[in-house]
Amino acid sequence: MAWYDEAVFYHIYPLGLAGAPKQNDYGEPVHRLNTLIPWVDHIKEIGGTALYIGPLFESVGHGYETTDYKKLDSRLGTNEDLKAFVAYCHEQGMRVIFDGVFNHTGRDFFAFKDIQANRENSQYRDWYCNVNFWGNNEYNDGFSYDNWGGYNLLVKLNQKNPAVVDYICNVIRFWVSEFDVDGIRLDAADVLDFDFMKALRRTANEVKPDFWLMGEVIHGDYSRWVNGETLHSVTNYTLHKALYSGHNDHNYFEIAHTVRRLQNMGTLKLYNFVDNHDVERIYTKLTNKAHFAPVHVLLYTLPGVPSIYYGSEFGIEGRKEYGSDDSLRPALNIEDYKDSVKTNPCTALIAALGKVRQAVPALSYGSYDELMLTNRQFAYARDLDGTRVIVSVNNDDAPAGMHLAAGNCAAYVGILSGEKVSVQDGHINITQPANSGEIWVPEGTDLNVKPVKIETKVENKADIKPENKDSSDSNTDVKSDGKAGVDSKSKAKTNTEKTDKRKTETKADSETAAETKPELKPSAEKTTEDKAEINHNVEKSTEDKAKASTKDEEAKDDTTAVKNIEESSDFPVDPATITVDWSKSPESMTVSELQAAVLAKLAGNGPVDAQMKKTVTDNIWHDSLVNWLKSFR
Repeated sequence: MAWYDEAVFYHIYPLGLAGAPKQNDYGEPVHRLNTLIPWVDHIKEIGGTALYIGPLFESVGHGYETTDYKKLDSRLGTNEDLKAFVAYCHEQGMRVIFDGVFNHTGRDFFAFKDIQANRENSQYRDWYCNVNFWGNNEYNDGFSYDNWGGYNLLVKLNQKNPAVVDYICNVIRFWVSEFDVDGIRLDAADVLDFDFMKALRRTANEVKPDFWLMGEVIHGDYSRWVNGETLHSVTNYTLHKALYSGHNDHNYFEIAHTVRRLQNMGTLKLYNFVDNHDVERIYTKLTNKAHFAPVHVLLYTLPGVPSIYYGSEFGIEGRKEYGSDDSLRPALNIEDYKDSVKTNPCTALIAALGKVRQAVPALSYGSYDELMLTNRQFAYARDLDGTRVIVSVNNDDAPAGMHLAAGNCAAYVGILSGEKVSVQDGHINITQPANSGEIWVPEGTDLNVKPVKIETKVENKADIKPENKDSSDSNTDVKSDGKAGVDSKSKAKTNTEKTDKRKTETKADSETAAETKPELKPSAEKTTEDKAEINHNVEKSTEDKAKASTKDEEAKDDTTAVKNIEESSDFPVDPATITVDWSKSPESMTVSELQAAVLAKLAGNGPVDAQMKKTVTDNIWHDSLVNWLKSFR
């Protein structure tokens, strides 16, 4: 058992939250990081126990084109500010992890600048991949090199070079000794060299007990990255997609199938989330805003480590815009939300779930057992040391009866509602309200959680209150001399003016399972909805349905879930039988066509073994495959 096994994460994109200018003029430090200290108290209030914050270090623009790994970005302050910030988090009992951008650097990084100056004679010429002094690029460097995502402002490090490995490992040692950081989220981990990650893991084991390595991975078999030699965890984009689309489509089969697939990968402590700095806000993605409640009940109770992205606990919106992620990374003033736990139903729910997660070990360590599954109702148990905790969710606009196998106790209490139900013949019979979720614990469980009002019908979208500060605003910030002053306008170089646009485009393409479209084609959606309506009507036809036998409920098992997917018009067939029409856009391809296209691209890079083919064919998620295909440049 380590701290991260029980963690409830809160995610901050600091340059956005603090309202930093979009471009770095490398001028006098401005102490914006200090303005985020009140957020630590808020995180603790809503049950957060760990903070993922980043990117933090000196960069050109958005933070992912690092120019100095050992210096806090000047737009945020000084190293002393970061040291004090982490220390305050630790005083509040909160762990902190940084963003580690180790796949690539910015063009202003010292090693790249040396190559520009000394060309073939540079001692750093092998620090980057495929530096070719016979080539050129749009910056007219007189040489070319490999990059991340096809963008030359992100220069790909040669992770097989021992000097590079040693340098990055020493960066980790520096972060621990200087800032006392507790872990790292590895940016673009799905393209990092595996031997490089093993070296990082050895360093993690060396620098601090329970030092956590979590990687950004979009698709594939997560066990390739999560094991005893490489990473402790990865981002669970697979579940992220299922959580919102499973509610928008009234299709809990998608979520249940996803959980089973993840369970089959082994006991992995995956980093679960519903939104982050690269994808649209959950409140924006949900067709029915009332589904905010069941989505988050699932987030906090399914296997894995839950995370909340700053501001989403208030129910704010954020829609992805072409060429910009600004709406996903707004400046917010915590004073605008100081009473949110009492006045905002979304925040009250998140706060309650955070406390429950901390107080109920079964949600962190318990086994997973599916109890009931229909399109609109879903229930499962988390069992630990003879104690059964039951979770029930309902995405329908009407209440639903549920007959669920219980543990060895006399009664259960719903933590969120305060409702008490007796155990009869080894089961509990509950009526789950519309668009809601509940966590049932044995009566007598010691919890300090007050019942929360769950909004089952939401018509108006939540207001977002960004400060919208930028480099030319009139808001004052404390500068390095301790005096108040107005931020100066950015004096960025020509090559940095394009940074935000390029980064947001590349991050969107490679890291986001597309947010707006459900997986199924329209005809398949209609079929699924029809089935859902039939299921719903049958369930409501008689009150005795709530007392149906366990056998009836368990009949809706893995076979039913898979059949539900198979009957969609887009269910994959053998990709070997598919001829790829390369004139089609990835978005217009079927799942089978996408699988065939990905395999063709892989074959162009070398032999495709049985395991690689299995990884592709096991991926049945349209958006994920689109993103995968686009990653080939």
